[in-house]
Amino acid sequence: MRHGDKNNNLSRTASHRKALLMNLGCQLITHKRITTTLAKAKALRTYIEPLITKTKNTSSKEAIMHNHRIVFSYLNDKDAVKELFTVVAPKVAGRPGGYTRIIKLGARIGDNAEVAMIELVDFNEIYGKGTAKAAEPAKKTRRAGGAKKKAAEATAETKTEEAGPAAEEATEA
Repeated sequence: MRHGDKNNNLSRTASHRKALLMNLGCQLITHKRITTTLAKAKALRTYIEPLITKTKNTSSKEAIMHNHRIVFSYLNDKDAVKELFTVVAPKVAGRPGGYTRIIKLGARIGDNAEVAMIELVDFNEIYGKGTAKAAEPAKKTRRAGGAKKKAAEATAETKTEEAGPAAEEATEA
């Protein structure tokens, strides 16, 4: 029985699973987006998010060095750790969690395995805050009554413009 066993073993031994997640984590940090199976992506999320959280503690120099060593023990890649602390950490500093996004891509042709893309949320230009789409003001309502009200106001304005300045003074009084 596997009561309370929450980690996915991915049909691998502990050492193989550790090596797999280590490699996937390094690639995710380096490339900001990778494609893998859905099960591996979900396992990677639980592996990498605590490491990203450790990069946010900048209270003292000792704490920073301690967290560097802890993260290095999980990743074993100097370049990935450096990238994590210098590039990724400043971007996620204001985020309270949820640093990764998993997007399902469908089934793989060869073995029909579910494929997913896992990416770091703050490094996506499509959904990012800096796009021109996000700069536009959002609609306030979607009710049909609002459109009727706006149409009525527009027709009232055109009538006052046609009548001239005398009609405007009469409506104001």
